Amino acid sequence: MQDATLWRTLLGVEKTIVEDVNYDEETGILIASVRPTASQLRRCGECRHRCPKYDQGEGRRRWRGLDIGTVPVLLEADAPRVKCRKHGVSVAAVPWARHQAGHTKVFDQQVAWLATQTSKTAITQLMRIAWRTVGAIITRVWNDTAATFDPFANLTRIGIDEISYKRGHKYLSVVVDHDTGRLVWAAPGRDKATLRKFFDALGAERSAQITHVSADAADWIASVVAEKCPHAIRVADPFHVVKWATDALDEVRRATWNEARKDARTNEAKRGRGRPPKDAPPRPDSERAKKLKNSRYALWKNPEDLTEKQQAKLAWIVQTDPRLGRAYYLKEGLRTVFKLPYKDAADALDKWVAWARRSRIPAFVKLQKSIVKHRVAILASIEHGLSNGRIESMNTKIRLITRVAFGFKKPEALIALAMLSLGSHKPVLPGRK
Repeated sequence: MQDATLWRTLLGVEKTIVEDVNYDEETGILIASVRPTASQLRRCGECRHRCPKYDQGEGRRRWRGLDIGTVPVLLEADAPRVKCRKHGVSVAAVPWARHQAGHTKVFDQQVAWLATQTSKTAITQLMRIAWRTVGAIITRVWNDTAATFDPFANLTRIGIDEISYKRGHKYLSVVVDHDTGRLVWAAPGRDKATLRKFFDALGAERSAQITHVSADAADWIASVVAEKCPHAIRVADPFHVVKWATDALDEVRRATWNEARKDARTNEAKRGRGRPPKDAPPRPDSERAKKLKNSRYALWKNPEDLTEKQQAKLAWIVQTDPRLGRAYYLKEGLRTVFKLPYKDAADALDKWVAWARRSRIPAFVKLQKSIVKHRVAILASIEHGLSNGRIESMNTKIRLITRVAFGFKKPEALIALAMLSLGSHKPVLPGRK
């Protein structure tokens, strides 16, 4: 093997002539002087089209390459400028690095792979770069990766949701493919304008091919879906619907607890400091308030998941507080509707609405109005067996990525990391297939 071929292989470069290699003993860095082959000269850094030379630029510049063993590597070359008809004056493209990048393509590729596989500390120490530099690298790697395939191909059933990624009400809107489970699209924001960007990128023709859309009951999602793909079946997420009932139940529980505390202050004498004497009178209202305070999980959990202690507490609530007991049964009744076959679910849901309407419990009277409003979407979720379960699972993974991505300057870096990790085109190590 000739020396030039050997050095090109070690440096991980193509269409490049290695002119000279020197080792700087003072800094411990290997410096390789390189230049593009004739076919790669005088190309625009943006569009890679041939252009006339403009000037010599600011002289020679350097790019960080992958270490050879334990020795850091720098590639050094001239950086002339060219004048493109479309993009004007810009630094000429080089085959070993992306435009305006300070690292070689193989360096970027390894950093992107490490970002999806390992911890922040491992990447920064192994690659000898700052964490913000990792964010810039994965952003440009994803931009190049996204240009190689169509992320919206064969998209028919989608789920839409939002996730908080930063304090101060900073949200990402995400779209997931139900059929493949991959993350299709993400963007900062959670409003109509943000979601319209997705459908604009999808295009009118492919928007018309969307058959099912699952989401929570957010109006901003429903209105954009109705506008952009009116023929798609809108599916309400069962998890969110049952959560509405759980929130209503908890509202009743808190009100009952506050009433018990008020009765305790009104009916029972105030105790002094220290342990009460053995012959102290009983304090039934205080005991009741204490039990109600600690009853949250007995009321929230599914009956089959209750412990013996929680089962006993639930039986005590049903026996001593009929109103809170009815609220619990209303919550469980709504949850049961989603377990029924579609032909029975519609009738069961209507009966539940009538039950909640006459329950004289304000939280559930209000809830049944929301159920009536979203009745079609709720029944569609039962008929088609769709939910936002895939999206909630995706959100959990994005939350983990958000913690890893803490310190990135812009949300685009977080989105790029999420797309590389959860999309269908994950990065591979340099030299691997």
